[in-house]
Amino acid sequence: MKRLKRLVLEEEGVTLIEYALVAALIAMAAVIALGLVGSAVNNLFTVVAEAFSNAQ
Repeated sequence: MKRLKRLVLEEEGVTLIEYALVAALIAMAAVIALGLVGSAVNNLFTVVAEAFSNAQ
């Protein structure tokens, strides 16, 4: 607990925490974006596969 308190109070520690928060936010945005893109690609492949199935 003492180390955490010292980390927050020191300027280098605050900068480290800020960078960690920014990295976490970027990672979360990437996961959400990839999830949305993945769903769209999956839907596209489903439509194409159904079109091929109906063509035969």
